[in-house]
Amino acid sequence: MENLKVIARIYNDYKEKFGIPRQSGIIDIESKIVFEPEFRCAEAFRGLEQYNYLWILWDFSESHGEWSPTVRPPKLGGNTRMGVFATRSPFRPNSIGLSSVKLERIEFLKDKGPVLTVKGADILNGTPIYDVKPYIKYADSHEDANNGFAFTDISAALTVEISESLLEFIDPEKRDTLKKILSQDPRPSYKTNKSPGNTQYGLKFAEYNIKFTVKDKILTVTDIQKIKEP
Repeated sequence: MENLKVIARIYNDYKEKFGIPRQSGIIDIESKIVFEPEFRCAEAFRGLEQYNYLWILWDFSESHGEWSPTVRPPKLGGNTRMGVFATRSPFRPNSIGLSSVKLERIEFLKDKGPVLTVKGADILNGTPIYDVKPYIKYADSHEDANNGFAFTDISAALTVEISESLLEFIDPEKRDTLKKILSQDPRPSYKTNKSPGNTQYGLKFAEYNIKFTVKDKILTVTDIQKIKEP
């Protein structure tokens, strides 16, 4: 974007938009933030280790299209229109995203400079980062804040069924994360109550292609294949 510098990029197992949580902090997937050479000076990170949460400002780089005064939030089934400024839609006048993540550690690597390991990002692998700021509890947390129409229904989580034979294809360290992602029901909201139970969906996670169906709040993984290197 004009007048904004990309200071870093984020790297994780979200290989496509489909399946990424709709808010940060829902899935504790680990991500690495690697800074551009211009911003790899250690002095720029002095004191950051005193914080355990950060704000990340980033670019909706894979969301193409013109902004619209109204959008259709997934939370409302994809049919009801709301004002764009009452939502977190990527189709905005300026395609800037804002996420709160947990800072796990800071490493100073010889070839990459300072690298931040964070958890809870809702950001696609390779996304450009515009800024990193500390999350300050007394100023950024508001106990009386309401959720508007972006309510959270914990009971809506799906039961995930993966056979042991298929689970063996997944790296043991990634199995719990995959199950959490699938339990959030990655399908578009307007399809969750209309698709027949035999409709098959595909999701790319890490180096795997996951196929699944959903019926009666049970998500069943039908196939797992390793993505071939190009």
